[in-house]
Amino acid sequence: MAHKISQTWPALVLALALLACRPASAQAPFAMPGGSLQGQPVTGIAASSGTVAAGAATATLPAVQGRFTYICGFAITSSGSTTAIVVAPTVVGAIGGTQTYAYATVAGVLLANAPLVVPFTPCLPSSAVNTAIVVSIPSLGAGNTNTTVSAWGYQ
Repeated sequence: MAHKISQTWPALVLALALLACRPASAQAPFAMPGGSLQGQPVTGIAASSGTVAAGAATATLPAVQGRFTYICGFAITSSGSTTAIVVAPTVVGAIGGTQTYAYATVAGVLLANAPLVVPFTPCLPSSAVNTAIVVSIPSLGAGNTNTTVSAWGYQ
């Protein structure tokens, strides 16, 4: 059994690396058919950091004048680092103040870290009108070549 796992492991790592190599997008709006909030049309939004190597990764749901921004969830994916560490990703700008999470990276630059996927049900509004919501993760350290943060919501 161990022999079969060792043969498929490189393919799994390659597949995860290819998934992480998608282009960055600052904001990708999408229409929510028939959606409205307090009589105003609703626009879905999504943001991604793109792939970041050994640096902080950030996804920002932008502010819109006269409107609240809502975050419905976020995901953090990454590969390992030279040494295992734990960092503190944050969500800033949502009602209730800064939210902090724990995220661990494994020792091994070709290994995959467990993804952190956090849905908010119901979606969380920004702390005030015209306020962006920012999801970020600090650097995972030396040897880390792929970290991504994605966030989604609406306005």
